Amino acid sequence: MNIMNFESKRARSIKSSPSMAVSMAAKSMRANGELVVDLSLGEPDFNTPDFIVEAAIAAMRDGKTRYTSPDGMEELRAAIVAKFKRENGLDYAMDEISIGNGAKQILFNAFLGTLEPGDEVIVPAPYWVSYTDIVILHGGTPKIVACGVEDDFKLTPERLEQAITDKTRWFLFNSPSNPTGAIYTHDELAALGAVLERHPQVSVMSDEIYEHIVCGDVPFTSFAIACPQLRDRTLIINGVSKAYAMTGWRLGYAAGPKRLTKVLNKMQSQSTTCPSSISQIAAAAALNGPQEFVTAAVSEYKARGALVARGFSEIPGLEVRAPEGAFYLFPKCEPYIGRSTKSGTRITNDTDLAAYLLSEGKVATVPGAAFGIEPYIRLSFATSRENLSIAIERIGTALAALC
Repeated sequence: MNIMNFESKRARSIKSSPSMAVSMAAKSMRANGELVVDLSLGEPDFNTPDFIVEAAIAAMRDGKTRYTSPDGMEELRAAIVAKFKRENGLDYAMDEISIGNGAKQILFNAFLGTLEPGDEVIVPAPYWVSYTDIVILHGGTPKIVACGVEDDFKLTPERLEQAITDKTRWFLFNSPSNPTGAIYTHDELAALGAVLERHPQVSVMSDEIYEHIVCGDVPFTSFAIACPQLRDRTLIINGVSKAYAMTGWRLGYAAGPKRLTKVLNKMQSQSTTCPSSISQIAAAAALNGPQEFVTAAVSEYKARGALVARGFSEIPGLEVRAPEGAFYLFPKCEPYIGRSTKSGTRITNDTDLAAYLLSEGKVATVPGAAFGIEPYIRLSFATSRENLSIAIERIGTALAALC
């Protein structure tokens, strides 16, 4: 009997989100009564601030539940323009803004609307798990440049220059970084920009969704501020998910040249039509409203970041770089590769190690392989200090048991 294959070649070329898969496994274990500490997902453990929720409720009661234009409500676009001016010193016009159902959709729209088969996208590794698959899904070819802990997880101008070819269409990166917490300084960004200035066929996609979450002494700098000469080929990606604990609201936005945002908005008009009207109103309230929640949340993330950096650096064999931003730790775990569990199972890579830490240590982490570099594990510290202390103890015990 013939069984219809519902999966296209395009669909087979990518994988499901590794971090989401680990989180689902952890939730299943908890549902079965196992006391798992989940450090897999990058999701704030705070509730969305009340004033944002109340704005959404009022909007629903006022009947603001209909389609909006594909590029979003004027109220939100105005709030985004004001945010860029107020917080980043950047001037964008209303028609240089694009709004999507999460920052991930902005990536989809951008690559869907600009990539031709064979176009290359330079992506420094470690990278966010979805970057390369989204590029592949839209016919592009990711060109990965490994930047390990010995490089402070940052791409140098020399290596960027070496990676550029006549097929390069985009340079995609994020700062502060998921999964490493690294932040590019103003001078580092400017040096990268000097390279890109010599290659006019290359556009820049700067994912700045963690801009507010700064845990160390390195301040955040927007790529567009460091490299104003590249404004006409730079797309700044951001959103309200991380800073305002609004992951489930699915609202991202971007700023870039009008001829590019026009393409993004056209793609949106033929996909989801528009972002959720309720989420747009909530996002406008977040950007226009009081920012005390962000300040308090970042203060807590700083304390948690210090806790995990100290705790995991004390575990023998882990090479730890303290996070400068975001809410992730990305320790290198090379000494544990090749060891065996008490039952005799050999740990051959960081994927095996993450699986062992989940099954034996009851701590969910994501292997470095998911981020394009090995051997590392990513730990999200967007959870309570109590949970983090438990995780440090459990992981230390589990690793010590390997032989």
